Amino acid sequence: EVEILDARTRDKLCFLDKVEPQATVADIKNLFSKAHPQWYPARQSLRLDPKGRSLKDEDVLQSLPVGTTATLYFRDLGAQISWVTVFLTEYAGPLLIYLLFYFRVPFLYGPRYDFTASRHRVVHLACCCHSFHYVKRLLETLFVHRFSHGTMPLRNIFKNCTYYWGFAAWMAYYINHPLYTPPAYGDEQVKLALAVFLVGSPLSMSPMPPPTARIPRGPLMSPARPSAPASLWQCGDSSGPAVALFSLVGFVQMAIWAQGKHRSYLREFRDYPPLRSPIVPFLL
Repeated sequence: EVEILDARTRDKLCFLDKVEPQATVADIKNLFSKAHPQWYPARQSLRLDPKGRSLKDEDVLQSLPVGTTATLYFRDLGAQISWVTVFLTEYAGPLLIYLLFYFRVPFLYGPRYDFTASRHRVVHLACCCHSFHYVKRLLETLFVHRFSHGTMPLRNIFKNCTYYWGFAAWMAYYINHPLYTPPAYGDEQVKLALAVFLVGSPLSMSPMPPPTARIPRGPLMSPARPSAPASLWQCGDSSGPAVALFSLVGFVQMAIWAQGKHRSYLREFRDYPPLRSPIVPFLL
């Protein structure tokens, strides 16, 4: 038997009879959603204590510290959206927005510049780098990424898209502007930025993940290396074409994600290397 209470009010929401001891938390969520269809499984957070951690979907009922009648507490996580949809939306937007400015579609720079091309080689190089970066991310989302959670709160997609889409439009407007002037230090500055981009791009590529979580290993993964190295290399990847506010804001958000991943590693693996930092070795 499983009794489900509201974590805030302690009101009884559901009583599930004849639940098998081998049932998982995912099975209980499915049974609960039949009684309350508005709370589909992805919206549910079930826990043993009202203020405790959420139980994992793969947790088995008989392995939990409960009696013959298990009391679980429910929290509504709000409307959810799949991570794949989030990433595809985040990354497809900047790719398309940048190309609109690159091809100078009407209503962006004035009628006389419609569908004209820049005479500066660095502008075309920037478009190639920017497009490659987001095509790579889209392909990784479709074929490489493994998500620890299937969904995220729907409200977060607006914040994420504002960052990616907004900065893409801001950069694209000035880089592809008809009055754009090349970098002050000429080809040397362009070559340096391109080198940073080329170094960061392959290092930020994610290898095919294993089916289960494990401590990350590899040639660049010494005991002192960061827990989320891909996030660090992505900062270098994006700083090549845009060494400015875009990279700074991106680094702040990636640092938050890296710290969350670092904490999850520490909770899950007792032998996790103690010298590792979330994103920047020895600093952060």
